[in-house]
Amino acid sequence: MEYTIQGTCARKISFEIQEGRVRSVSFKNGCEGNLQGIARLVEGMPVEEVIARLKGVQCGSRGTSCPDQLAQALLSVR
Repeated sequence: MEYTIQGTCARKISFEIQEGRVRSVSFKNGCEGNLQGIARLVEGMPVEEVIARLKGVQCGSRGTSCPDQLAQALLSVR
């Protein structure tokens, strides 16, 4: 699945959901090291847990962040 991000440096998130778990997360653009870290941390986690942990995380005054956008992407397909 692919989700177009709004309000962050990254532009898109690609991910898969298998048996209710997050798999193969990758971000296009953005802070590469941080986004690789997020992707590795959520790999294999239940979708609902990722949403609960990341929803509402903010980056400065943007009102959102890459982690929050990942939560929004997962919410859009659950």
